[in-house]
Amino acid sequence: MTEFFNVLAPADAFEVLRKHLRPLDAEAVDTTAALGRVTAEEVRSPEPLPAFPRSTMDGYSVRAADTFGATEGLPAYLEMVGQVPMGRPASVSVSTGQAAVAYTGGMLAEGADAVVMVEQTQKIDDKTIEVMRPVAPGENVVQVGEDVREDDHVLSAGHLLRPQDIGGLLALGIDRVSVGRRPRVAIVSTGDELVPPGDTLGPGQIRDINTFTLSGQIQEAGGTPLPSGLIRDDFKEQRSAAIEALRGSDILVFSAGSSVSNRDMTADVLGSLGEPGILVHGISIRPGKPTIVAMLDGKPAIGLPGNPVSAMVVFDLLVRPTIFALSGMASPPEPPAAQARLIQNIASVAGREDYVPVRLVREKGELCAEPVLGKSNLIFTLIRSQGIVKVPLDSGGLYAGETVSVRLF
Repeated sequence: MTEFFNVLAPADAFEVLRKHLRPLDAEAVDTTAALGRVTAEEVRSPEPLPAFPRSTMDGYSVRAADTFGATEGLPAYLEMVGQVPMGRPASVSVSTGQAAVAYTGGMLAEGADAVVMVEQTQKIDDKTIEVMRPVAPGENVVQVGEDVREDDHVLSAGHLLRPQDIGGLLALGIDRVSVGRRPRVAIVSTGDELVPPGDTLGPGQIRDINTFTLSGQIQEAGGTPLPSGLIRDDFKEQRSAAIEALRGSDILVFSAGSSVSNRDMTADVLGSLGEPGILVHGISIRPGKPTIVAMLDGKPAIGLPGNPVSAMVVFDLLVRPTIFALSGMASPPEPPAAQARLIQNIASVAGREDYVPVRLVREKGELCAEPVLGKSNLIFTLIRSQGIVKVPLDSGGLYAGETVSVRLF
């Protein structure tokens, strides 16, 4: 194929790809196993929560009017008529001048409309308490449907399920939920120099790590990694491996072979596999400029640079949002970030985005970011850092003393 290398900003490159992406089919899963999945449809409440008036603390179910005007010097005296045990329906009722023991989370006695904290009462004998502070109707009580009413909108389609979401669904008795299928991401690692991690290295050989760092990133993004093994620098072998990988996956990731050279053939391979073919060849970023974005008969394919730092950075910018888009989430969740003072200049060139690993340190109680400089084939630059700083496209660099946003790993 004719070689081309018209670079786009990473966000623009993804927008080109996004136009071709469609969510995968939905599947129903147990709510208890749905953490990190994306809802495929709106969820509405089948019942109110709570389903009965609940006490928010230990104390006494009362009629609020019976406590009006009560003070420590002139308490209200109420007759004890029983208790409402936890987990059971109220079998006792209160009328004027009466109270019943209430427990945190338990039902109120029939006829009661408030709860007096036990700390605001004194027990006179087995049949009498004095109340030293008035309560208003509804005080210390969670009303029926106060959390969620029946048929309330609970979750939107495209919502990433968090631990609290799981708890809320189960509280409503929703034990199955419809979610987008996990995208299957095939990884094809290429290069004559690569050997499995357990092998002893020969001259000029390096151990394959991209398969495993990318697999970890895929899992973190909610996808299922499908490593295809190591493929030699041979067009026919790479094309055959890519065809096989595409058959059983939803996304194809090519590791290495995407730099601008005659020997690297990722663009030729991907360009031969389907329509519309290659969408982007090259993004304005360092590390990771020689990146390829393609769409192959309905399936996205991304050719990543072989250097591990470049591969991981580009994955975060292009593959991660692709996984979420196929899962049914329009925009991926923002990773955690921290504001820090830069303690060393970072040089850059206008017209490209730079992503620089940084180590977070504290100086005189202030959070500071120290660049961890190194070439993009040095994986330990990432291991020695806690996050990454973006130098904007239109900037010539960042200066020591500036406050920067650190995208945390």
